[in-house]
Amino acid sequence: MPLRLAYLVTHPIQYQAPLLRRVNAEPDIELTAFFSTDFSVRSFSADDFNRTISWDVPLLEGYEWDVLPQLDPKTEPGKTPPIDFWRPLSYGLARRLAAGRFDAIWLHGYARWTHWAAMASARRRGIKVLLRDEATPTSNPRGPLKQAAKRLFFRGLGRAVDAFLAIGTHNRRYYLDNGIAEDRIFPVPYAVDNAHFRAGAEAAARRREEFRAQLGLEAGRPVLLFAAKLIERKRPAQLIDAFARIHADPALRRPVLAFAGDGPLRAALEAQAARQAPGAVKFLGFQTQSDLPRCYDLCDAFILPSGLEAWGLVINEVMCAGRAVIVSDMVGAAPDLVHPGENGAIFRTDDIGDMTRAIRDVLVDPGHLAAMGRRSLDIISGWGFEEDVAGLRAALAAVCPGKLERGAT
Repeated sequence: MPLRLAYLVTHPIQYQAPLLRRVNAEPDIELTAFFSTDFSVRSFSADDFNRTISWDVPLLEGYEWDVLPQLDPKTEPGKTPPIDFWRPLSYGLARRLAAGRFDAIWLHGYARWTHWAAMASARRRGIKVLLRDEATPTSNPRGPLKQAAKRLFFRGLGRAVDAFLAIGTHNRRYYLDNGIAEDRIFPVPYAVDNAHFRAGAEAAARRREEFRAQLGLEAGRPVLLFAAKLIERKRPAQLIDAFARIHADPALRRPVLAFAGDGPLRAALEAQAARQAPGAVKFLGFQTQSDLPRCYDLCDAFILPSGLEAWGLVINEVMCAGRAVIVSDMVGAAPDLVHPGENGAIFRTDDIGDMTRAIRDVLVDPGHLAAMGRRSLDIISGWGFEEDVAGLRAALAAVCPGKLERGAT
């Protein structure tokens, strides 16, 4: 009999749907996803994006799923429901776990009341618990007393969880620092559908010059791309400050900075760009999942200067297009995906001078810039869904011995 695996997350997420399909394709695993709310499968308002969002990728195809009933009032149509420790307050998972005769449950995150209830229900029924979360040592800095309290908290969490699934180096370090034994941590890296984004970039390359002409980009000018919400945490204003120092430099071929995304800071950023780097900054607006590959293909290098970023999956996406990447040292993906001098650069967070240095170092040599892009593609080729499935299978084999076919993938 296939291993019966439940998956619990607050709502369908565009990055996760293709991974769930891939896991469910394993011949000896039957996956059922449980969602506390399904608001994301319809159009919904998103303040951070400064607009209404409707994902143009399938979120509920290729695997079994169920939306749990809720105790809290229903959200007004088109509005994003509150998501915090208590909400969405769903129920009915315990009965579904028992009826489905699940062997294991995989939780995405632990800072939810419903997830703690799920752990308790699973333990009562002998169902093994796997946990995947984004926390890192830098995601919420703590003093000595709070660090000690966190370790005590993890003693309890460690008794409720059978295996921890690490998304990367920082996340793994977080578990180790909080007392989780190394043999209980399995690598299930934060990844995207590499094949999808690679194919999208290849298709976009055939119309690259047409897209450049639409944007009024002169031939030979390199493009530095920022693709994220236009919010303070992503540090877009600091990026304009740094870019303003080098945008007119002929040694860098007078680069262009392109912002792909929207958000509450857009008007202020447009005014700042007009003052500090007139004519050298383009605002492309919100880009759908289908449109993003053409932005990745358009650029010569990508930058994410966030003051805090648990991972930054946009980095995975742009690396699939074979582009150099520049990130702050507070981006969770940095130690795993960005190799300074090989495929990009890492700079000190909130240090505009160091950000300027990193941009200059990446753009100054066109030949090395192209080589860094090729190296990005090499690195990301070993960081995808196949590695996720291998790590997940290793965790399941450890906690549910004898349930999986050896070597099945």
